[in-house]
Amino acid sequence: MQRSVQTTSTTAPAMPAHAQVYLRLRDMVLYGDLTPGQAVTIQGLTERLSAGMTPVREAIRRLISQGALESRGNRRVSVPLLTAADISEIIVAREWLDPYLTRQAMTCLTAADIDALTRLDRALDGAIRQGDLRAYLHLNHQFHLHIYKLAQSPILSDLAEGLWLRFGPSMRVLCGRMGTQNLPDNHKQTLIAMQAGDADAAAAAIQADVRQGMDQLRASLSEGADYE
Repeated sequence: MQRSVQTTSTTAPAMPAHAQVYLRLRDMVLYGDLTPGQAVTIQGLTERLSAGMTPVREAIRRLISQGALESRGNRRVSVPLLTAADISEIIVAREWLDPYLTRQAMTCLTAADIDALTRLDRALDGAIRQGDLRAYLHLNHQFHLHIYKLAQSPILSDLAEGLWLRFGPSMRVLCGRMGTQNLPDNHKQTLIAMQAGDADAAAAAIQADVRQGMDQLRASLSEGADYE
């Protein structure tokens, strides 16, 4: 008599629909698909996301709690407009968080991690050459996100990631004005320092990258430029 052999599936469970909707709406905010200050209807978002009203409302509530969206009444929401004071606070936070997380990441950095970061940087160079703003924003975010994950500091990494939701949409507007050729990219200096095992130099390069991008954004706001 043969016994039936039961196998355990190693397939990862599918992501719940509401989580997928949240991630898609978050990316729309993060990469500037929603212009800061421009109100959109909840119904309009359900159509753009091809999703039901309930998961979209849940995603909106979550993003409002994270400061990435604000309610405008009459079933409308918008991405908040950044002020110069907002930018100053974000700069203070990022100039400490990003270098610290980079130093933490250096304690467990492997050759495979450096290869992955190098591939991201090469793809980023391609986006700059092609003038692909959304790809630039996505790849730049992924480069920093990879470092955050390596740091194994979940609380601080969550704080750092949350800041991107605050300034990401405005960066899309800034990039549109400046063109990709003038955008900050100190990633190569970071990679050189990582390959040399120099945590201080890697942290300094990341800090310079953060400062350059955020200073450009602050200068744009101080010049009184609008979000058109």
